[in-house]
Amino acid sequence: MIRADILAAEIGSTITKLSAFSGPLPGRLEFLGQSIALTTVKQGDVSLGLAEARKRLEAEFGIDTADAELIASASAAGGLRMSVHGLTRDMTLKAAREASLGAGANLVCSTAGLISPEQVKEIKASSPNLVLLAGGVDFGDTHTVIQNARVLSFAGLNVPVIYAGNKNAAPLIAGLFERQGKPIRIVDNVYPRIDELNIQPVREVIHDVFSRHIVTAPGMERIREMVSGEIMPTPGAVLRASELLYQELEDLLIVDVGGATTDIHSVTDSTGDNSRILVAPEPLSKRTVEGDLGIYYNVEKIIEASGGALGDLYVPEAIPIDGEQKKKALQLSQWAVNIALWRHAGEIRSTYGAYGRNEVILGRDLTAVKVIVGTGGALTRLDGGMEILCSLWPDPKKKRLLPGNETKIFLDSHYIMAAAGLLAKSYPDRALAILGKSLGYSQNTAGQGE
Repeated sequence: MIRADILAAEIGSTITKLSAFSGPLPGRLEFLGQSIALTTVKQGDVSLGLAEARKRLEAEFGIDTADAELIASASAAGGLRMSVHGLTRDMTLKAAREASLGAGANLVCSTAGLISPEQVKEIKASSPNLVLLAGGVDFGDTHTVIQNARVLSFAGLNVPVIYAGNKNAAPLIAGLFERQGKPIRIVDNVYPRIDELNIQPVREVIHDVFSRHIVTAPGMERIREMVSGEIMPTPGAVLRASELLYQELEDLLIVDVGGATTDIHSVTDSTGDNSRILVAPEPLSKRTVEGDLGIYYNVEKIIEASGGALGDLYVPEAIPIDGEQKKKALQLSQWAVNIALWRHAGEIRSTYGAYGRNEVILGRDLTAVKVIVGTGGALTRLDGGMEILCSLWPDPKKKRLLPGNETKIFLDSHYIMAAAGLLAKSYPDRALAILGKSLGYSQNTAGQGE
């Protein structure tokens, strides 16, 4: 049997995936094989699905997993539910949302300005696992964010709180929560100065809180006992892999179609031709998650969004087997990809002021993207993902800031984007190498064409 040194598990809402690697010492990491099993949330213990995936890895590939190190990411049972609260919708709230989504959280509630009693009820009803409070640039006004902290500290939310706002208010806010016996983490401001985002510190703390405090599915505590290091939110692991690929391929887009959501990750700066009309700063790396575009759990939403174009599709199996099931899943995937991409992309809008008509950019400018990578089971396992990504829908009005026609298309053929993100923490160069093999490009010729 082939001996595995590292196993990377991804416990998703629909399937559990287990990838085996040899290495890492003394040479490089090598991908050995991958198995999948249905995630066993309904059976009351997700570790059962992981055990089944491990058995299949051994039986189908002849891989000895007995002494392998286990690392893991998870998004089962809805993932990390977060509420975020900022000072203004276009500034601190936007920064807080970017940090949360980039870390792999699912936003269940958000507010801007003073939190009202009605909004407190909405926050509690959304049942967040984690609360992020932001507000104000450093050395600016502190009244609103302190008042919001006071409201949240008395709201009866027994979940961790992260404060990432005006640092002048941090000591007082920490004291408010500590006197109520509520856990709080203080990090650097997500919006320290006008037109500056500082997202990474919050992302790191969200990952840490997820690993230490959040059990997202029954049986996850058993998996936590098995793994070395933290359990990352799966979207956070994919974003980390995206940022790693950016070092090699520059401006890129990752499209991840799943059973519960369709996620878009982009890594691109905003210093191109359109930067002068950009209204608000955008982070280098950004993720959007579309919870209504899962091709297993949310089929009716996609059919509705198609306006009748998809007809009366039935719900495909979680793991499509026959040709008709695969055809339906690919049709759903095509709509999910294009709708999610349009939502992720910004647009050019016209404004009118004292000096007449002006054009401004609202949101994410994807025109500099030169590489699109498809991942997720639907795009990598159903023999049609490349065609979907090669035929993205253009905007006839030319207002939506979508990637151009000259983009290179790659598929994550080994379906290891999240696994590579997990490996990147300790072995970034080797993780990049296995990603290169999965995508089918040579590191020596990256950027020179396929």
